[in-house]
Amino acid sequence: MKKLVHVYYFGRVQGVGFRFTAQRIAEELGLCGWVSNLDDGSVEICAEGDEGVLNDFLTQINSAFNSYIKDKQVNWKPAAGEFRDFSIKF
Repeated sequence: MKKLVHVYYFGRVQGVGFRFTAQRIAEELGLCGWVSNLDDGSVEICAEGDEGVLNDFLTQINSAFNSYIKDKQVNWKPAAGEFRDFSIKF
């Protein structure tokens, strides 16, 4: 089943390659959506795909940045099919 996951990551998540790594992992898994740095120092991700693949994506992000992530907020919704690729928002 297609889902959308909207995640906010908190901690030292900017300046460590978070966005570029998230984009690479998402593209390897065939996910669509975006990743962006926020003014408060957090990172926001919105991704669509099969629920199992999204869980794999989140696991890989958590594994890659475990020492930098201090907290996260994860929200699941039905997919709307609004994305065509996975991009970095600047």
